[in-house]
Amino acid sequence: MAFFMRREGRGEPGSERDAGAERALAPTRRSLFDRLGNAFRSSDVTDELWESLEEVLIGADTGVETTMAVLDRVRATNPRSAEDVRSRLRDELVAVLASARSSEPGPDTEHEPYVVLVVGVNGSGKTTAIARLAHASQQEGETVLCAAADTYRTAAIEQLQDWGRRLDFEVIAHQQGGDAAAVAFDAVEAARARGANTVFIDTAGRLQSRKNLMDELSKVGRVIERALGRRADEVLLVIDATTGQNGLAQAEAFTEAVDVSSVMLTKLDGTAKGGIVFAIAATLGLPVRFAGTGQHEGDLARFDPERFVDALLAPAVDGE
Repeated sequence: MAFFMRREGRGEPGSERDAGAERALAPTRRSLFDRLGNAFRSSDVTDELWESLEEVLIGADTGVETTMAVLDRVRATNPRSAEDVRSRLRDELVAVLASARSSEPGPDTEHEPYVVLVVGVNGSGKTTAIARLAHASQQEGETVLCAAADTYRTAAIEQLQDWGRRLDFEVIAHQQGGDAAAVAFDAVEAARARGANTVFIDTAGRLQSRKNLMDELSKVGRVIERALGRRADEVLLVIDATTGQNGLAQAEAFTEAVDVSSVMLTKLDGTAKGGIVFAIAATLGLPVRFAGTGQHEGDLARFDPERFVDALLAPAVDGE
């Protein structure tokens, strides 16, 4: 629970996790800064500057509506130089992310286990994300238990069990094709019996069968509420950052199916279009809480709006 309760910051700047997050942003920063550098090559505030910024932000998958709203607010401040534009753009982008972050519900600190329902489409890196979150929680001294409730795919069950063996956390699983809600119920009961602090529940992600998905997730949610006497403490949506605007469509679909409370981005280190975080925050009001920053269990960063924006707008360094 302690790991998830910490909502602000990730530790001191310069930490290993911070360095990993900044390395993960390198593809986006290279692409974005190269184009921003061209946009800001003149110190004057011109129509060409505004057009270039619009093109850059939309190209980074910030989204048309979000881009136009952000630039309109920057224009309204009547910046006198290109550097003023840069500074105010930075503040507006931070504000977009911070406004969603401030809407996060507070965790229930009175009861354990702390239950996190993890959702996302197949292929988003959801099961690996759960392993990273479990590992980070263990690093905080927590006892972790996971539920293999993606019973649709044998590979998902086996993958989570493999992570459990590698990282030494228990996995509750039934056979393929079993009742996902029953797996979730058994996991909550097992966590209580064993004194586990945190439970991560994997789920199926078959968007092509949206009605079935909604029905299954709704049932899982109801069963968790019956077992706990409250809803899941957090519903975390895992999105592959490389999917761009399709990630927004995924977020919308899962928000319809279940009460998503926050987002984790995976594969951030493999895309030049990290602007999707702004579209998600502005359009759906969902805060991004975590980002996958590499290929290993420890490659996880707690998302911080200011550091994210500052890393994007910082010059690319040699070797990136």
